[in-house]
Amino acid sequence: MIDSAAENRPTGRGAARRSALFEELVALFVAEGFAHFTLDDLAARLHCSKRTLYGLAGSKEQLVRAAVVHFFREATARVGAALAAETDPAARLAAYLRAVSAELAPGSPRFFDDLAAFEPAAEVYGRNTRAAARQIQLLIDDGVAAGAFRETHVAFAADVISSVMVRIQQRQVAEATGLADAEAYGHLAELLLHGLLR
Repeated sequence: MIDSAAENRPTGRGAARRSALFEELVALFVAEGFAHFTLDDLAARLHCSKRTLYGLAGSKEQLVRAAVVHFFREATARVGAALAAETDPAARLAAYLRAVSAELAPGSPRFFDDLAAFEPAAEVYGRNTRAAARQIQLLIDDGVAAGAFRETHVAFAADVISSVMVRIQQRQVAEATGLADAEAYGHLAELLLHGLLR
């Protein structure tokens, strides 16, 4: 069976240009947010036509969601690589949380405010937050089993961590403390390690 979408997909230089344009779009959203941009604004900032943008997605909303999915997919891959580079349980937990913090650091407050306010984007951030909470629970489990972390009620610890992560994602920590999302993850890493280490 012929994939008609694949048939119409640009190849060669066209595909490379679209990929580069999409990367520019993601970087723009991360630096400046997205809610205030119209498609005309985006076309002007990216030096392309609206038709070119429609080639990336069918609407501004779809464009935003695609950009947010891309941002978190790339971040997840880099966080996974940082985690894979460590073997010691405490170092793995620290590496994971610090890598998450580093990946969120480029995001402007406006970007995270827009994420929280736009349901399709908030859903993507929320799904990634839940996956991160599950990963942290596994890392704590491994650390306790290896004797690197003190005995603790892992499900409770994971629930507390998950609650904080959700509050970060929903901008409640930023409102209460003034901390950026990346800073909040950095402080969470310090609290966790000092609380869990023997």
